[in-house]
Amino acid sequence: MQTYITHSEAETEALGESFASKIADGTVIAMYGDLGAGKTAFVRGLARGMGLSCRVSSPTFTIVNEYKGERELIHFDMYRLGSSDELFDIGWEDYLARGAVCAVEWSENVDDAFFGDEMILTIEKLSDTDRKITVKEGRKKC
Repeated sequence: MQTYITHSEAETEALGESFASKIADGTVIAMYGDLGAGKTAFVRGLARGMGLSCRVSSPTFTIVNEYKGERELIHFDMYRLGSSDELFDIGWEDYLARGAVCAVEWSENVDDAFFGDEMILTIEKLSDTDRKITVKEGRKKC
């Protein structure tokens, strides 16, 4: 487990950018954190670090945004989903089969859709600007 403290949205993005070179294609990043914690900021940095020059925004209303370049990033927001069944209905397994990096915001809403080998990223608000970001590699299902 690794823990980082960031002091601004720009630092959270920079952390995401630095992680891009460490994350293999096919990695699922299950993201946890309150509204406004910085999950999308981390994904913006991740995309930049993956060499993607697209505009990254939260897919809250569309559920999924796809960003393609030399590498592929699929950005999910599960805030509006009521269960993992809804995720499977939109083709979760097909997305995983593509071998892209998948960043999943609001993972707690679809926790039973994970297989146990995803990266767990938790962002805690410490203040208006400070964030505690914890990263764990894989986990075992309960």
